[in-house]
Amino acid sequence: MFSHLTGRLRTAAAAGTLLAALLVPLSGATAAHADDSSTCQPQGTIAVDGGEYTLQANEWNSTAQQCVTSSGDTAWSVSTADFDLPTNGAPATYPSLYRGCHWGACTSGSGLPIQVSDLGSATSSWSTVQPASGAYDVAYDIWINSTPTTSGQPDGTEIMVWLNSRGGVQPFGSQTGTSAVAGYNWNVWTGQQTSWKIISYVLQGGGTSFTNLDLKAIIDDAVARGSVNPADYLIDAEAGFEIWQGGQGLATNSFSFDATANGSSGGGGTGGGGTGGGTSSGCTAGLAVTDQWSTGFTDTVSVANTGSSATNSWAVTWTWPNGQQLTSAWNANATQSGSTVSADSLSYNDVIAPGGSTTFGLQGTWSGSNGTPTLSCTST
Repeated sequence: MFSHLTGRLRTAAAAGTLLAALLVPLSGATAAHADDSSTCQPQGTIAVDGGEYTLQANEWNSTAQQCVTSSGDTAWSVSTADFDLPTNGAPATYPSLYRGCHWGACTSGSGLPIQVSDLGSATSSWSTVQPASGAYDVAYDIWINSTPTTSGQPDGTEIMVWLNSRGGVQPFGSQTGTSAVAGYNWNVWTGQQTSWKIISYVLQGGGTSFTNLDLKAIIDDAVARGSVNPADYLIDAEAGFEIWQGGQGLATNSFSFDATANGSSGGGGTGGGGTGGGTSSGCTAGLAVTDQWSTGFTDTVSVANTGSSATNSWAVTWTWPNGQQLTSAWNANATQSGSTVSADSLSYNDVIAPGGSTTFGLQGTWSGSNGTPTLSCTST
């Protein structure tokens, strides 16, 4: 068995360390049994919550002792750690809880993999304990791969979502922009590893607890920036702590991650309104408010083929009832004139099989009211 490593490196030297580790079989780093409550093995794992999640020690850049302890359900902690690495290099470890397939080791009932272009929802709630000392980040690590499964390093995109950090640590690459998505403001960092892209969303102001965070909106934003290929697959979502210094006492009180494909039930972000629908030539379209805050919102539009043959292209139009303004869109070419929005399919989602569907997303601003429009859909 080969080491299940995360692949976040800050220096060329660290890159060599990771690649060497990927090629060396583990010696004595056996996984903990499902009924064990803790492991001090660098690559030890514990199945939790009936196998729906896996707790992984994932210590890959240090030989100092680290122990992680499962406290029942999805609660866990870093029970032993005292790392002391410089913050301008790679972290010592990334102990984390994951759902999906991490380097070929899969949890049960995750619903993954899901092709990014077919992702209907991806939401997560996470409550953490963050010590006042040390150098670390509190971050999701979301892996995208070109095929539905891989037993090694994913070759698509690594999406990191930093909810907080201390000690002056920074993501891989450099800051290339900002984003207002999923109801929060983020600094966006991008970088290129040898065989995969990295895009990191760093929450401005930070936080310790989040409910129904719309990770799909973040993934869609990464697609719109060209960092994620919508033909690739979401295979894994992890939540944990990259640690450079200290680390003991970092903990998760509770965690959940749910993802669904188009046409499936479950998941979904918190809404601030209803849904709008409509029917026209060969297809139907419906709009749902997936997130809403004081000045803005995100919507998901579903497009379904009601014809007897595959579509060559499709278009959706609507008129905002309360003066809303479109600010961005993904998985469709959307423009606004006055109160009317027109959204056309793109080359990779032009074709919808009979009875099939696809989705696109959008973000906008509002004031006073955010009423849901009636949509019109046409296809060729």
